[in-house]
Amino acid sequence: MKRSVIISMAALAVVAAACTSTASSSEAPVTPEAASAAPTEAAATMAPASQAPAMSPELGDIVAMADGAGSFKTLLAAATAAGLVETLQGEGPLTVFAPTDEAFAALPAGTLDGLLADPEALKKILLYHVVSGAVTADQVVNLTSADSVEGSPIAIAVKDGTVYLNETAQVVATDVMASNGVIHVIDQVILPPAE
Repeated sequence: MKRSVIISMAALAVVAAACTSTASSSEAPVTPEAASAAPTEAAATMAPASQAPAMSPELGDIVAMADGAGSFKTLLAAATAAGLVETLQGEGPLTVFAPTDEAFAALPAGTLDGLLADPEALKKILLYHVVSGAVTADQVVNLTSADSVEGSPIAIAVKDGTVYLNETAQVVATDVMASNGVIHVIDQVILPPAE
């Protein structure tokens, strides 16, 4: 199953994770093997949705696609700890701004362990990365904000062709299509506004 997901992703030229130093633009396909490389200083621009495959039952759900990419192990472990795996496998459609393993590793020491020990706080943060509906890259670039499933808005800005969430997190890969939504890869964990 995992092999077929990876082959499907490569065959559809779906960007599976962060850009690599060999990628010259967001239009160049990134293989799952290259997806595990660290993002470069040059951020990818959003690819037009016409270049992205449509949602299809033949594709895996959001969890299967993230698992097949191999660079979202921490996100999937956090979703399991927060009891959100079934939600991400549900009918949807959902849009997930998915932090890479490197994004979670960049959190201050002890932060992730603290969140894993507090499932409610972890659930709130993870739901802040999810938007209801399938919002593709060509739609994201025309937004100034999007309401998260958590309830708080996510600020969206395009600067020099790069999409930023909450002014700091860069969208580094787009339109990873799943049977129940779409994944956009981000280089930082974003946090909902403090109450």
